Parts: sequence; C-alpha cells; structure tokens
Amino acid sequence: MKDALRAAFFIALKDMKTYYFKPPNISWGILFPFVFVLAFYLRNPVDFSSLIPGLLALSLLFGTTSMEAIVITFERMTGAMERLMLYPVSTLTILAGKIAGGALFGITVTAVLLSGLFFVFPFTIVNPLLFLASAVISALAFSALGAFVSVAVKQVFEAQTLANLFRFPMIFLSGVFIPVSALPPALRPVAYAMPLTYSVDSLKASFGYRPEILPPMTSLAVLLLFTVAFLALSVKIMKGRMV
Repeated sequence: MKDALRAAFFIALKDMKTYYFKPPNISWGILFPFVFVLAFYLRNPVDFSSLIPGLLALSLLFGTTSMEAIVITFERMTGAMERLMLYPVSTLTILAGKIAGGALFGITVTAVLLSGLFFVFPFTIVNPLLFLASAVISALAFSALGAFVSVAVKQVFEAQTLANLFRFPMIFLSGVFIPVSALPPALRPVAYAMPLTYSVDSLKASFGYRPEILPPMTSLAVLLLFTVAFLALSVKIMKGRMV
C-alpha cells in the first residue's frame, strides 16, 4: 500500500510538471472561470453573490477535466503510457496518480479564482471545513470523470468532444444558475445523475445556503461514489485496451 501511494504521488508530480503547471495551461485555467464570472456579473450584479459557489464548482469541473481528458489519450498515442506500465505498478495506481494530479491542478486554479472573487466581492464562507472537503472531493470526482473520458477514446479531439458532452449539460442542469427544483420534472432525474449537482449543493451549504438536494455530508458521500465508479470504469477500460 505504501509503495502504491508513493508511486501514485510521483506519477501525479510528473504530470503536474510535464502537463499542468505550464504558463499557457495556468493562464487558460484562470481566464476561463473569470470569463464566466464577468459574463454573469454583468447580467445580474445584484444577485451575483449567490452564484459564487456554483462558479467555483464550474472552475473545479473545467480545471480538472480540460487537461485530464487529454493527458492519458496523449500518452497512449505517444507510447508514454505503455512505457509507464512497464514499471512494477498497477493500472489502478497509475490512474490514481493521474487523477490526483488533475485534481490538484483544478484546486489550484479554483483557489486563484476564489482569491480574486474575495478581493472584488467580499463574502463569508460559513463552514470552511465543509468548503475544503467539498472542493477536494469535487476535484477528485471531476478528475476521475476526465480520466474516464480519456481512456474511453483513441484521439485527443475525441476526448475533448466527449468531455464537452458531459460538461455542458451539467452547466445548465446542476443548479449553478437555475435551482434544480425549478427545472422541468422530466429533467430533474438527469440533474440527480450529475456529479456537479452535488458539488454545487455542498459548496452552497458551506456558504450558509440551505442545501437543496441532500445534506452536505450525503452529497460528499455521493461525490466519493462517483469518484470510485469513474476510477473503476477507467481501470477496466484501460486494462481492456492494453491487452
């Protein structure tokens, strides 16, 4: 177990140095959420503070999946993944390391966004521990989603297309801008099947808003289930493709 954790740590460190923490990726990761913030602030500056938890959840979603959905596909195309699998580490350990790297990048980008928002629109996080737990577990769930997307396709452009197929419905159905309770009844089951819904709900609770879907601890448990499910599916698909 100790060796597996150590291997996952160095895989995450390698990915962060090689892919994530490069100036273009960092600038894009910060710029994209700020564009969201500006667009919705200009549209409704009065109620903007209520959108902050959802915008932070979006930052986590896009920050983790945008690169995570590419890295594994790219390494499979270049043969780097095959070389990595020659080492005495399991597929589970490799994917866990890659998910950890993507999650850390998403958390970093979101922390920068949070600092900027706090400077311009001072707000209070009522429950900092819940906020931290929500951010970390959400990042892991979204990064695992990115890994699942990446192993499910063969080309980088396919990974981006499939990632957008998951992400863009989540933007409008997961309670970021429109409460889930206000959605048409036929769409609510779709919202309940999306990890972003539970991320938004738990982050809102950390800001002092009343949870709409589930109690915060239950939402975090659901996000952990999403993480495990996406990781398990990714391992299964990866093993099948490497045979």
